[in-house]
Amino acid sequence: MRGGAKSMRTPAGYLMVLTEGDDLFAELEALALREDIPSASFTGFGFAGKVTFGFFDFAKRDYDPATFENREMTGINGTLAWKDGKPSIHAHGVGGGPDFKVTGGHLLALTVGRGSLEVTIAVHDTRLERREEPSIGANILRLPGA
Repeated sequence: MRGGAKSMRTPAGYLMVLTEGDDLFAELEALALREDIPSASFTGFGFAGKVTFGFFDFAKRDYDPATFENREMTGINGTLAWKDGKPSIHAHGVGGGPDFKVTGGHLLALTVGRGSLEVTIAVHDTRLERREEPSIGANILRLPGA
């Protein structure tokens, strides 16, 4: 699959299959721009060579990161919207290691490991935006009229 198509159209949106070395966030952003996706929800699973999770510290208004290698991602969930004219991805995930212990949280970065990562993207017909919520210092998905 290296060098070939990474996604295909489905009745509800897209199916994306990423392989070793692919960056999940870069590929989702590129698809959103190329296909002019108004907004979407996505789910996925597969192998991460390197994944960085974050836990939001409301006092600092920033994420405390932790990076792990060779995780089997048992679940990834997220939304794709827009902020300042650019794709904005919000995703969470859980991944296990060879010791069968799992780690998870907000996804800050994910590079696909040996194997693949499969992502199902359900496209919504309304363009959704993220805006900073001053009271918490984080970006919030805004529904139409909000």
